Amino acid sequence: MAAQAAGIKYIGMRNEQAACYAASAIGYMTGRPAVCLVVSGPGLIHALGGMANANVNCWPVLVIGGSCDEAQEGMGAFQEFPQVESTRLYSKYSARPSSIARIPFHVEKAVRHSMYGRPGACYLDFTGAMITSKTTDNLVSPVQFCPPPPRTLANPEDVRTAVNVLMDAKKPLVIIGKGAAYGNAEDSIKDLVTRCRLPFLPTPMGKGVISDEHELCVSPARSRALQQADVILLLGARLNWILHFGLPPRFNPNVKVIQVDIYAEELGNNVRPIVALNGHVDSIVKQMIEELNRIPGQFIFNPSSEWWAILEKKMRQNHEMTQAMTSDRSIPMNYYVAFQEINKLLPRDCIIVSEGANTMDIGRTMLPNHYPRHRLDAGTFGTMGVGLGFAIAAALWCRDHQPLKRVVCIEGDSAFGFSGMELETVCRHSLPIVFIIINNNGIYSGFDKETWEAMAEDQDISLVSPPNTLLPDARYELIIKAFGGEGYFVAAPDNIGPTLQKCLSSSKPSLINVMIDPAAAKKPQDFEWLTRAKI
Repeated sequence: MAAQAAGIKYIGMRNEQAACYAASAIGYMTGRPAVCLVVSGPGLIHALGGMANANVNCWPVLVIGGSCDEAQEGMGAFQEFPQVESTRLYSKYSARPSSIARIPFHVEKAVRHSMYGRPGACYLDFTGAMITSKTTDNLVSPVQFCPPPPRTLANPEDVRTAVNVLMDAKKPLVIIGKGAAYGNAEDSIKDLVTRCRLPFLPTPMGKGVISDEHELCVSPARSRALQQADVILLLGARLNWILHFGLPPRFNPNVKVIQVDIYAEELGNNVRPIVALNGHVDSIVKQMIEELNRIPGQFIFNPSSEWWAILEKKMRQNHEMTQAMTSDRSIPMNYYVAFQEINKLLPRDCIIVSEGANTMDIGRTMLPNHYPRHRLDAGTFGTMGVGLGFAIAAALWCRDHQPLKRVVCIEGDSAFGFSGMELETVCRHSLPIVFIIINNNGIYSGFDKETWEAMAEDQDISLVSPPNTLLPDARYELIIKAFGGEGYFVAAPDNIGPTLQKCLSSSKPSLINVMIDPAAAKKPQDFEWLTRAKI
């Protein structure tokens, strides 16, 4: 209540894990940490998943936890736990102030650490005695508002080398990561890509830095682009599992990587770059543009090159394959038909939150993003359960900054189950989020109701049901109705559009439960292991 009196908004959530996911998403969207306030012991333990997710995603967040009185430590106090020690595995900075007067010092330091360098989670621990004690103004550590991180530049000689390597490329490719989105580098990257006519490929949360529908986007030829590129400009992305570690057979074994990253220790991870540019991605791209301006004439990659012919052919093939999937209007429907109908009505500037197995993977290819920081998904850590927390954060941001912007959260039925009770939080705060559950009765796949009932008849279901199956035809839309929201059940493609239009026209929270074929799958992939679960 004291924080609220000071103008700090408090959003009470049902679980600390979802609260920490939400706070970290605010950090990603704004560049400054939100605070996740948790109780001691189990409360903090619930938040550790959110801290780990923020740290791996490189998003700023500050977690503040209460703890038992110091005088009772070691005595078996209520919810006693080594909180400062345990959070060090999941944070950049973890501390307990020595006194109430030192709290401002540690808060400023935690905020600064969460934003500076590679962003991440920080933790502060307040004992029970500290929370109830008092001090005088003259004893309080004086601190100032923490400014944004300094924007560092790369070595000009290295920038010059990078530009020369890029200009000599026969098959160039620009990869745009979520670090570029976080770094607000959209204007400079679009300037570089469009003036040089370079093919680009966004990572999942790099989508929207330049519109997915831009003529230079080669996402439909992703595998071919990665496999054959001879020079890659890597902007705020890591060569981790999302990019197949930059290694063959997914990458050209002789590829030259120009790596741009804020974190020096990331440079050369898995693949040694031909040029390593350490600094703020927006500043470095501007350095590259300045270097190009010094070169006589304007460098433009040949639009009639063999490379563009290869990429365009592959994109046409993938479009044809997708069209074949979307033309199948049978019931129960497949993923591609469902997403096609959804995409027809999605506002161009909506924030898309997406999680699940096939739901997230196929949705990434079927639902374009046009603006940076407008897609939130399982991210680098591949975390399931983030959807509702992220959607709540996005809706709160929209309420404060762009109240007409919509948030659409599209989840698989399994992913929804992790944080489904946060629907009550959504309804309590009257957040007009549209939830769409792509329900296939399982994880990757499930059983139809008849098969499930036949399997369960006279058998112990725990002995015969595959681990990926869920209860068939679950009516998730009834949950939001219990809290005063609007819920709809849809089983036919032609009903998706009118139902989604009704939800987008309403100011109330809503949920559409879209039933699809439990056996629906992705279209065939060039590499078999793309269709396997990420283990």
